[in-house]
Amino acid sequence: MPWRPMTPHDLDDVKVLADRIHLDHPEDRDVFVERQAIYPDGCHVLVEGDALIGYALTHPWRFDEPPALNSRLGGIPRDAATYYVHDVALLPEARGKGYAAQAGALLAAHARSAGFANMSLVAVNKSQAFWEKLGFKVRTVPGLQAKLFSYGADAVMMVRELA
Repeated sequence: MPWRPMTPHDLDDVKVLADRIHLDHPEDRDVFVERQAIYPDGCHVLVEGDALIGYALTHPWRFDEPPALNSRLGGIPRDAATYYVHDVALLPEARGKGYAAQAGALLAAHARSAGFANMSLVAVNKSQAFWEKLGFKVRTVPGLQAKLFSYGADAVMMVRELA
C-alpha cells in the first residue's frame, strides 16, 4: 500500500500539498507540525514513485466538537470520544485510483484498534458523497452551523459508527 506514516521530514512537502489542494482552506504549517507531533499514529502520507501525492491527518477528539479550521489543538483531550479525520487530501493526479478509499480503510482500522466506536469529520469541497460511500452519515449538531460555515458553504458534520 502506498500510504506510510508521516514523519517530521515530510512536513514541508505536506504543507506544499495542502496549499495546492486546499486553496479555500489554508492552514499554517504549525497546524501540521502539531498534529504530527501529538498524534503521529494518525498522520500518513501517500507516495507514488518518489513523489508525495497526498496526506491524511487524524486524531482523537471530542464528539460533536470539530476543531476550528487552522487552529492548534494544544494536545489530545482526555475526554476524546471520536476518531476525528482532520483531512484526507490528494493531488488531482492521485484521484480515481482508490487511494482515498485505502486511506478510509486504514484510518477505520486504526480507530477500531484504538478503541473508538466512531469516526467523525467535516466534509468540505463537495466531498459528502465520497464519505457517504465509506459509511459516514450527516449529523446535525445544534449550534454548530457557524463553525461549519467557516469551513465553506457546503460543509457538513459527518459520523461513521464502527461497531
